[in-house]
Amino acid sequence: MIQKDKYRILLLSTVMILLFLVIAALCMGRFSMNPFDVLRAVRAGVTGISTNVAMETVLFRIRLPRVVASLLIGAALSMSGAVYQSTFRNPLISPDLLGVSSGASMGAVIAIFAGIPFRSVPVFAFAGGMLAVLLATSIPKILRNSSNMMLVLSGIIVSGFMNSVIGIVKMVSREQDQLASIVFWQMGSLTRVNPAQITTVSPVILACIVILLLISWRLNILSFGEQEAQTIGINVKRLRMLAIVCASLLTANAISISGTIGWIGLVIPHFGRLICGNDNTKLLPMTALLGGAFLLIIDTIARVATTYEIPLSILSGLVGAPFFAWLLFRQRAKIQ
Repeated sequence: MIQKDKYRILLLSTVMILLFLVIAALCMGRFSMNPFDVLRAVRAGVTGISTNVAMETVLFRIRLPRVVASLLIGAALSMSGAVYQSTFRNPLISPDLLGVSSGASMGAVIAIFAGIPFRSVPVFAFAGGMLAVLLATSIPKILRNSSNMMLVLSGIIVSGFMNSVIGIVKMVSREQDQLASIVFWQMGSLTRVNPAQITTVSPVILACIVILLLISWRLNILSFGEQEAQTIGINVKRLRMLAIVCASLLTANAISISGTIGWIGLVIPHFGRLICGNDNTKLLPMTALLGGAFLLIIDTIARVATTYEIPLSILSGLVGAPFFAWLLFRQRAKIQ
């Protein structure tokens, strides 16, 4: 277990690196800026005295919303992955456990197919994600079996059904416009993110993050097993449901504005454990910072590497899959 003083230094170092990445992301792009240009644009935004309209437009309407969205979505997906893995005591579980990703994708796909304006697609994506959570949590109640395994199996059932609906919609979609938009959304992108979307999802994401941080020490006890948690007076079912609902809300809100982005919720928590161990009081804050930094790097590469936008899932897979393979190699002796 990492010592408290060492952890504080590590956390502060991560925050400083993240600030550097934010400044770099704001400066980089086809419309190149330097840190002084960014500071001048920020000062103009505060004082209301415009000096360079084009630069301020690019900064405040395009880059800043993407940077904020990257930090929020990366933190949400990575923290939800860490919570799922801790709650179910399974390091291979990811945020799409309860079919949230598939449900959100289904909602967005149906909205695109119906010709609904793209600014309203995140609403349908969020509704689809929460519908998936509702169905996945209702099946164990109907079967009167509230075990972790039954909840996981329910998530697999719901995810399979949602993916089938997505397949049907894609099959009957027009190739020229509908199918292309559906495929691009499913691959993840922050191209069309706007301040209104961030304002809508950020209160829920921040509230869920705060709640999970407050109950992080209880998640440590829960990871030891139900009997141990009940011995010291913890309501296991209530705690588990609160953790699952918060993690699912994080995933649904994140996916509703970015589309499906793989690997973050699976790989980043492992990286966090590699740095600071399994203590959730230390792991969750570190995981949120690492997730935000990872997605910020990926999104910056996606928009500056080529002349066209690279879907985020492609880049996250190219980085995440080899890194996860390296983690498995390091821990091969523990895997049986």
